[in-house]
Amino acid sequence: MSGDPPVDLRPGGEPPPGARRPGATTSDRHNSVHRRGLRFLRARRRVVGRLAAWSVLETAQTFLTGYALARALDAGFLAGRVDVGLGWLATAALAVVVGAYGTGRVYGAVAALVEPLRDRLVRHVVERGVRDADRGALSRLTQQVEIARDTFAGLVMVSRSFVFTAAGALIGLFSLAPPLLLVVAPPLAAGVALFALTLRPLTRRQEAFLVADEELADRLGTVCPGLRDITAAGAEDQVAADAGALIAAEQYAARSLARWGVLRVVALAIGGQLPIVLLLATAPWLLAHGVTPGALVGALAYVTQSLLPALQNLIHGLGTSGSRLAVVLRRLAPDTPAPTNAPAPAPAAAPDTTSAQGAAPPGQPAAVTFSSITLSSLTFAYGPASEPVIDGLDLSVPHGTHLAIVGPSGIGKSTLTALMAGLLTPTRGSVDVHPAPDGPDPGHPGHPIRVLIPQEAYVFTGTLAENLGQLRPDPVPERELLAAAEALGLDALLDRLGGPTAEVDPGTLSSGERQLVALTRAYLARAPLALLDEATCHLDPAAEERVERAFARRGGTLVVVAHRISSALRADRVLVMDGRRTTYGSHGDLLERSPLYRDLVGAWSPAGGAPAAPAAHRPGTSHPALPLRDPDGVDAVAGAGLPRDRRHVVAYGPVGQMKTSGDLRDGGTLGGQ
Repeated sequence: MSGDPPVDLRPGGEPPPGARRPGATTSDRHNSVHRRGLRFLRARRRVVGRLAAWSVLETAQTFLTGYALARALDAGFLAGRVDVGLGWLATAALAVVVGAYGTGRVYGAVAALVEPLRDRLVRHVVERGVRDADRGALSRLTQQVEIARDTFAGLVMVSRSFVFTAAGALIGLFSLAPPLLLVVAPPLAAGVALFALTLRPLTRRQEAFLVADEELADRLGTVCPGLRDITAAGAEDQVAADAGALIAAEQYAARSLARWGVLRVVALAIGGQLPIVLLLATAPWLLAHGVTPGALVGALAYVTQSLLPALQNLIHGLGTSGSRLAVVLRRLAPDTPAPTNAPAPAPAAAPDTTSAQGAAPPGQPAAVTFSSITLSSLTFAYGPASEPVIDGLDLSVPHGTHLAIVGPSGIGKSTLTALMAGLLTPTRGSVDVHPAPDGPDPGHPGHPIRVLIPQEAYVFTGTLAENLGQLRPDPVPERELLAAAEALGLDALLDRLGGPTAEVDPGTLSSGERQLVALTRAYLARAPLALLDEATCHLDPAAEERVERAFARRGGTLVVVAHRISSALRADRVLVMDGRRTTYGSHGDLLERSPLYRDLVGAWSPAGGAPAAPAAHRPGTSHPALPLRDPDGVDAVAGAGLPRDRRHVVAYGPVGQMKTSGDLRDGGTLGGQ
């Protein structure tokens, strides 16, 4: 394929990005179809002869259309002989009846010519489908064969009609007065010649447009059902670039086709409409040189009633349907390879984080390098007129810190994690992620250092190993995968499904199991900054503790939006969000400095139901907070029964997609969130 010329879509001849380069040259494929067509018609000479014989009746009808009108005027009405004039008009009417009968017989001859073509194409399609296991055989059999059949029939009708109509009209013009033929024939021949010269370029551009349109439709048919996969893999930019290239290719093809389509209009104007102007402009000269008024009117009737409609049908039928037929026949031809779609771009590779990681001991998840994150005067509002959800926040999270974020529902915790993950752009201020000296470069697209696990876990249909290794550039070694599953408590699900190679049906997993899959996937990603936005809300307290401790042992910086206050008890530092006020420190410091934090901790109780002492550190026995209702009836802490807010998608590496965040029971907003 490397030696084939490109499809010429632009003045310079170079196709835009994404344009196809067919396997065989367009000229070769056009000639192949042309030769096949001639062989097909020669093999059916008798049918072609019968078609021509019945078409002669249309020639007679066309001839009498103008000739009878001219005689009716000259020999009848203008000479004062009304009966003669009416007789010629009756003759013209009889010719219409005879022509209609001939047209009816023509349809039978066209059917005898078209149906064998359809049968032959069906046979070739079935043979190829059986021989080559062609997946496109069904489309060719049910759609493309019928397109070829209908288009071929239409082309036979318009081509035959033009030939025999033009013959009848030209003979009639010569019979009326030879000078009339001199006025009408040259522009008609020029228009037909110009149209004939555009047929091959139009066919090539029509094919380029159809192929570009099919490739775009095929790509969108693949992309649209997988939008969540694309977002989850962080492949939005690459997919958008690929789709943009295909859109650009179709745009250039459409423009090129439109430019050549202008020539069809010019050909029609020259061949069909210019003769009318010339007849009117030369009428004085014609009348002075022996052309009768009736002959002039008959010539105008020939042009307006016969030649112009026939040429118009020919140009539109052959120019559009003919190009389409040529494309379809080339695809259906058994020894002509069907044009293939442009090779699909390689799927977006998961970001490569291995270069910044140390080698993991056999069977153990790889450790990650530490990173710190600094928030400087961070301010964010969801609209120009909205109150800031976060206003002037300054925070520095050192290397390897385990940070818990707590606060009432709707206060902006998810918004803050989205800002840290890069999903949202600050209104003011900045979020800076600093890798360790030997860590990955945060600006390098192959070395992202953040992974966000939202409340709604994402699991796709495929094997468990494919789900868990989605964020790794290469397959995860089985020993490392099993070690990660054991560390996070996924081993029970793994055993139940049948191992890493077992197929996963997301619909059969519980919400907690889906969260475990997503958490293990993030754990294996080796990103040194992990953001858990209520990612354990469907796990019980023991499972939640196991997950958080596994991430803490893994290394790196861990930020957890706490679903239970026990997450804050396990953290090195806690950030309390209370409207625009924030408090940062250790658990002990916050018990002394933050009334809201004391309220949140005091609302939790051990399993027995007795109030927990503020210093009690028994996270494994804690329960969701008792409702601390504010005047709006909002729970101060997310309850265990909260539905998933369905407002986040997982993001990794490139900026993902996020809708307005919030975690209120009623799905409403608070503080502009």
